[in-house]
Amino acid sequence: MRQKLAVQMFTLREFTKTADDFAETLDKVAKMGYPAVQLSAVGCMNGDTPEVSAEQARGMLDDRGLRCVATHRSWDALTDETDKEIEFHQALGCEFAAIGGIPGPYRSEDGFGFARFAYEAQATIAKLKAAGIRFGYHNHAFEFKRIQGDGTWYDALINEGGSDLCLEIDTYWAMHGGVYPATLFRRCAGRVPVVHLKDRDVKGNDGIFAPIGEGNLDWEDILPAAEAAGVEWYCIEQDNCYDRDPFDCLRSSLNFLAAQSF
Repeated sequence: MRQKLAVQMFTLREFTKTADDFAETLDKVAKMGYPAVQLSAVGCMNGDTPEVSAEQARGMLDDRGLRCVATHRSWDALTDETDKEIEFHQALGCEFAAIGGIPGPYRSEDGFGFARFAYEAQATIAKLKAAGIRFGYHNHAFEFKRIQGDGTWYDALINEGGSDLCLEIDTYWAMHGGVYPATLFRRCAGRVPVVHLKDRDVKGNDGIFAPIGEGNLDWEDILPAAEAAGVEWYCIEQDNCYDRDPFDCLRSSLNFLAAQSF
């Protein structure tokens, strides 16, 4: 399974603010044995005049035997500057772009905004697809809110989005929202090329993030369900490592997952 693991760089966001820090961080990721990354919250690549361009980032990745398998981008950029975003991803050699949540204009208590997004996103999704880039939606927990006792907001993405709206399932947030990840993978089979793997422990009555294998998620059931659903890349992410070294957390997750066979 090791060859399908990637580091979600949001986990290491405090170590990518400058080009030098980014290079050092990529060194550590590669030495751990990860073959790939998802570029998200990389400070030195953000802004109108980033210190590290997509072309430079590609070179840094290539030099370390890494590849970029996914990004998180803003919906405004993907819709308003689609050609520029296509160029950005092609420079990276990346074929998957996701957004980290429902865009503001589509947030509504009645949930109809999700259905509207699923419909109105189709034009952008088609443009990206024509350039060889798949589009995905990353969930948190709020998408699983029940709508008038019948279904959830997330159901609109599944039912109205069509096969080209991929679902970048986040295991922690699905579980936090009351939905068992394996069930979600089985339901969304064929639409989950990239996922976020996160474990969930408890502190008091609160859920907390944990390295994979150190929490309470049932990986013996979840991982085979993800494989059967067609997952190509498992991006390891830990939103908060608390007082623990994030690199140590990523190493622990890698060691656990590399030992799995199914």
